[in-house]
Amino acid sequence: MRVWARGEEKLSKIVRINKYLTEANYCSRRQADRLVEEGRVRINAEKARLGGRVQSGDKVFVDGSEIKRKEKKIYIAYNKPVGVICTTDKTAKDNIIGKIKYPARIYPIGRLDVNTSGLILLTNDGNIVNRILKGRHRVEKEYEVSTDKKITEKLLSGLEQGVVLDGLKTLPIKLKQLSERKLSMVLTEGKNRQVRRMVREFGFEAVKLKRVRIGQLKLEDLSLRANQYIELKKDLIDKLILLNRP
Repeated sequence: MRVWARGEEKLSKIVRINKYLTEANYCSRRQADRLVEEGRVRINAEKARLGGRVQSGDKVFVDGSEIKRKEKKIYIAYNKPVGVICTTDKTAKDNIIGKIKYPARIYPIGRLDVNTSGLILLTNDGNIVNRILKGRHRVEKEYEVSTDKKITEKLLSGLEQGVVLDGLKTLPIKLKQLSERKLSMVLTEGKNRQVRRMVREFGFEAVKLKRVRIGQLKLEDLSLRANQYIELKKDLIDKLILLNRP
């Protein structure tokens, strides 16, 4: 798996017409060349030529019928820095899409607030989004939380018992104290700013918050510096995150 830094070009947006038809599962490249030679292929309003190229936004027709290339499913793990906003609005300052500059349409799975860093996934596969986000699937998300003062037993026991947010009690979480002012919190749901709001209920502030794991996919295993991303294969998503959940 190759690591890509912000702004690095990875994919060509232009493909030859024979490759386009092959990737659309319409025919082989040799058959595609024959169709072009017979004048049966158009790119937009123009007859295609051998070696002709298809750009993003072009439409391809064979015998008058539009041929659409199957969209490649994309799965990306990104180490989000503080300051990046998880929005697909490209006009928003420091939006996550603009930071990654991936040459295809993708969107984040869930959100990390602007002051939270760490692991976030992006995709164009809508089928896996709810399977990862919905609490009933129990996909764990682990956060390292640095607090503004020394952690107390009251904080730990209170968090374990759950906190009422938005009129509902939070699901059980796993806790581990890492130092005097740092702990690990493992959640299986994702209410808005949940970690920060939970510790605030006990008079604490999360001065630093980082997501380090989704399912069994760990940020440290990906060796990503801040603002770097890596493409993942679907079978790795299934194995480490979805765990064969329906």
